[in-house]
Amino acid sequence: MFVQITKEEFLREINKKAWYQTNNIIWTVILVYPLLFIVDLIFANNIWVQFLIVRIITDIIILGLYSLFQHKNYNYRVLLHITFLLISITTALLCNLVNLQQLNIYYLLFSVIILFFNLQVFWEPINSVIQTLIAILLIAVFFKLFCQYNLDLVINNGGQFFFIVVFISCLVPGARYKILTREVRSQLLIEKSNEQLKTQNHDINEKNNIIDAQYEQLRKLDNQKNSFINIAGHDLKNLVGSIIMSNNMLKEEDYRLSADQKELIGYISEASEKMQYLLNKLMDVKEIESSEMKFNLEIFDINIEVLNVYKGLIETAQMKNIHLVNNILKLPLNVKLDRVFAGQVFQNLLSNAIKFSQTNNSIRVVTSLQRQKFVFEIIDEGIPIGQDELDMMFKKLKTLSEASEHIESRLGLGLSIAKLMAQEMGGELFYKSDENGNYFRVEFRVIN
Repeated sequence: MFVQITKEEFLREINKKAWYQTNNIIWTVILVYPLLFIVDLIFANNIWVQFLIVRIITDIIILGLYSLFQHKNYNYRVLLHITFLLISITTALLCNLVNLQQLNIYYLLFSVIILFFNLQVFWEPINSVIQTLIAILLIAVFFKLFCQYNLDLVINNGGQFFFIVVFISCLVPGARYKILTREVRSQLLIEKSNEQLKTQNHDINEKNNIIDAQYEQLRKLDNQKNSFINIAGHDLKNLVGSIIMSNNMLKEEDYRLSADQKELIGYISEASEKMQYLLNKLMDVKEIESSEMKFNLEIFDINIEVLNVYKGLIETAQMKNIHLVNNILKLPLNVKLDRVFAGQVFQNLLSNAIKFSQTNNSIRVVTSLQRQKFVFEIIDEGIPIGQDELDMMFKKLKTLSEASEHIESRLGLGLSIAKLMAQEMGGELFYKSDENGNYFRVEFRVIN
């Protein structure tokens, strides 16, 4: 997650932090500065009343300036410089008016005031240097005007301590400014990161709600699909039952039928029995989706099963003027599979190939033995389904995208069921589509 802080945002937060520190300094001065008259009362009792009045007036001026700067949103640095100047004038004057014995006290007091400012203030170090130079300048001016002692006496009685503390305290604002600036930047980054996280969390919650709604919709659709398959399955079972019953009635009158008619009745009987078997298996949707379908495994010649499927679809192909090319091995290849489901796999693949092949096209049906595997291939010149739909075709019970108006609807459940059946019986189904047509390939292991 990348968080970027603009210059305006950073300066605004810096200004807030600076005003917070300025408030602390100003209110400390307003509350504490008048109380320094106690020091005057003890160590300069001849002038304490005058300086008490001066301190109170200074306090009033500072309070008025503070209110003005707050209301007008002026630069806090100017307010601090004025405040320090007013306090420095009073303190520097006292340092040059008191007796020699009290010089240590007032220079110490002046040092504490400057140190307090530098420890609390949040601004660029150059401002503290300016304050220090102003304080030294005021002491020098008042020393020239009012002090009755020479410079050596002043330095030996608190002056040297004052200069040491003042210059050392000038180093504090630089380090403090860097630390607080980093804190402000870090705090701003944390706040913006939290805002982004809140936004992302809100987006995630919205997406989760959408997913939940879509899941509920899919669940309803799944229930509808199951209901439809069950209803359709039951109806088809009734129809198949009627076909079987009617066919059995014809068998009872077989003495009236010709040899061709008896052969056709045999085909009807075999086809209806297979259909009934498939319906019994496919009607249980839960069994299909659980990938635990139970098969009636038997050993049989798979080439014969392919040939039966091939013969059963010749007339369908001829109706579309499509030529089926028989490249089915005459060599017996035994497999252990569910005969009905294996035949349905070949049936689905070949019927789909016929369905999408154009008139006068050829479809080759090829079987072979490769690496102890039976290989069934369909090579047709139909309309390419397209590689983009490849993944969709393999999704269980998922229809492919619809075709254009002049083309029959795209593959429905046929290929999905064929792939499911092939995989459940231990086989593999492959698919390829290009500009020349479509290619299907099924592999099953043969029995030695």
